[in-house]
Amino acid sequence: MSVGSTGLQVYEMFKKYLQDHNFKFTPHDDKLLISLTVHGEDLPQPTIIHIHDDRKVIQVISPIPSHIPEDKRVDAAVAVAVANYGIMNGSFDLDMSDGEIRYRVAQGFMDIDVSEELIHYILAIVFLTTDKYNDKFFMLGKGMLTLDKFIEAENS
Repeated sequence: MSVGSTGLQVYEMFKKYLQDHNFKFTPHDDKLLISLTVHGEDLPQPTIIHIHDDRKVIQVISPIPSHIPEDKRVDAAVAVAVANYGIMNGSFDLDMSDGEIRYRVAQGFMDIDVSEELIHYILAIVFLTTDKYNDKFFMLGKGMLTLDKFIEAENS
């Protein structure tokens, strides 16, 4: 694709990639948004791909399928910080108001060539990172994993 791609072109590339790789997804053409759920080793991984044409940014978000109860949100905030410290690309966000944790990757596409390889890279980061952490955050929220054990696992 040529430098200076439009958001619509990038959006169509994502749809083609997902079709070519047999993903089941729901396109929202009017919003340049794609929603899908993949299944890793344990929990389902809802994923939202949003092309922001006005900002020339690809944003992929994968919310953890459960919310952290209010009494565990401080521990979750620390766990998110610990997880983010070791992540090379992307980050987890915690909404303290409702306990939602989501993984987010953003990639600008102004003045770069968006390729199938870039799309593969972005999706691989999201799917692999979310799969690595979704059960840990889930267990932390349910009290099945302590913050100390979470930190110990990250440091080992």
